[in-house]
Amino acid sequence: MEVSDSWGPVASAVWRRVDVPDGLGYGCARGTASGFRLEATEVVHDDTTAYSVAFTVETDKTWATTAAHATVIGPTMRSELTLLRSAEGRWHRDGHELTELEGCVDVDIAATSLTNTLAINRLGLAIGRSAELQVAWVDVPSLEFTLSRQRYERLAPQGDYERYVYSDDTYGPYMLTVDRNGLVADYEAFSQRVWYSDS
Repeated sequence: MEVSDSWGPVASAVWRRVDVPDGLGYGCARGTASGFRLEATEVVHDDTTAYSVAFTVETDKTWATTAAHATVIGPTMRSELTLLRSAEGRWHRDGHELTELEGCVDVDIAATSLTNTLAINRLGLAIGRSAELQVAWVDVPSLEFTLSRQRYERLAPQGDYERYVYSDDTYGPYMLTVDRNGLVADYEAFSQRVWYSDS
């Protein structure tokens, strides 16, 4: 298995959702021969329903998304979504080009903190720098996708964690604390990490 010098074979975590009555998720990231693979499962009970979502995201060695697959299961639903991104940057679903996602490099699965790892590691921001990007944002549980304009600003570290301000067009700014592998520890008003391993 080919990985970068700073990345162990597997980094994995469990997050507790703080924005819903009950929510718990497990996710992991690992190096592959062609890049990186992120995998996660989330189980959520909110005010109206309960569901689980499982997803996989494949990237190249620069952390740019090449494929994403998500499956949602609930009391009255079962849906799947597969998005593919070509080497030329074109997105496809079921063989059809998705011109509405033109310019996106990353995918963001709404149910989890894990996919923030993609942009954080790909951008490699220095302290005090920021970047704006376009992301293929996937809503959960509907699995509807749209182009989302997002911004990351890296702040000075706090203890063992890096700090970022994340913001988007819809939900506004949030503080993220992030470990050395780019996995979110705390995501303001969304999730808190309760377990972690990088071995």
